[in-house]
Amino acid sequence: MRPYLVFTAALLLMFAGAIAWAQPPGSPARPAPPYSPARVAGDFIYVSGMLPTTEAGTIVAGDIKAQTARTLDNLAAVLRRHASSLERAASVTVYLRRASDFAAMNEVYARYFPKDPPARTTVMAPPMLPDALVEISVVGVRDGAERTIVHPDGWLRSASPYSYGVKSGNTLFLAGLVARRPKDNTVSGGDMKAQTAAVLQNGREILAAAGFSLADVVASRVYITDTAFFADMNAVYREAFPVSPPARATVRCGLMDKDYLVEITMVAVRDPGRRTVTTPAPDGSPGKPNPVLSSAIQVGTRLYLSGMLGVTDATRGSVAAQTSETLARMRRTLEAAGFSWKDVVEAVVFLPDARDFAAMNEAYRAALPEPFPARTTVEAGLVVPDGLVEMMMTAVK
Repeated sequence: MRPYLVFTAALLLMFAGAIAWAQPPGSPARPAPPYSPARVAGDFIYVSGMLPTTEAGTIVAGDIKAQTARTLDNLAAVLRRHASSLERAASVTVYLRRASDFAAMNEVYARYFPKDPPARTTVMAPPMLPDALVEISVVGVRDGAERTIVHPDGWLRSASPYSYGVKSGNTLFLAGLVARRPKDNTVSGGDMKAQTAAVLQNGREILAAAGFSLADVVASRVYITDTAFFADMNAVYREAFPVSPPARATVRCGLMDKDYLVEITMVAVRDPGRRTVTTPAPDGSPGKPNPVLSSAIQVGTRLYLSGMLGVTDATRGSVAAQTSETLARMRRTLEAAGFSWKDVVEAVVFLPDARDFAAMNEAYRAALPEPFPARTTVEAGLVVPDGLVEMMMTAVK
């Protein structure tokens, strides 16, 4: 069998395990992948990235419309198992293989969220299965818990089916924000510095509408279209978070409109006990803080970890070695905050090359105990030279 077919078959087997959790009792057992379909932590349900997979573990036949519908059906099944539903989704991330599929995906997506849709981020970051056109992950809110839509005064509704913010308790989930003027939905344009400033200003207004500020942001994901713009984005971003900057991951991927250079999504938590955690050195000595991002932010019983990499002279060129080193750094961060692997409920893995999936997965499985966190793995470029994998996590005691 050709290596490509072996790789694809292995991926199908792994992803089939996630779908088994959404099936009714009595369905045939399948090998458990190194992630859980969902993890529940307080009022939130963290759901792994779901694919348009059938009960047999194969990608559903059809175009992006058929695949979007199947993916959302799979998500709905998992949420139902955990006392929630699509209507209770707070934050959604849609990963598309092709930006040209955005309009058709949106059409189907809108039918599933006819009223008060969740906050949403949509980027071009291909799923691991080569025939999958879309992957979607969700953070849901349990039945009975607060779910409030946040919309700043004077802003137009988005032309796409998403809300700018969803608040639940002391937590606010923001949509992926771009350089758009929300009062008339026109593109503000400009270079990377201008667009980053516009994005962060939009974020300030959403946060303020819910009684939050940028100082409450605990985690962000920054998507840029070209790593050549990284320093410019960083310069503006750093000014917005001068103290205790949020945990952050920054990756390169395509956005839904050619006019946009950057998209940023954020999570904010209002908690007076907020503290910054810095990853210790391997020998246990204090680590060196990063002025642009915190290794982790702890708020109450939650810990938000930055995207971390494992590039060293010893690991360069090996995705397995980089995965192991990345996870060693994350473990030290968790332990410095009084957490452990069993507390991790959500992980996002960015791979520049999907062919590295199996090697990453093997090293990941060897490092983490069960129950595994919910996990999403997509293809995206990294901003660190020689980086082969980046991981971002959330832990809850």
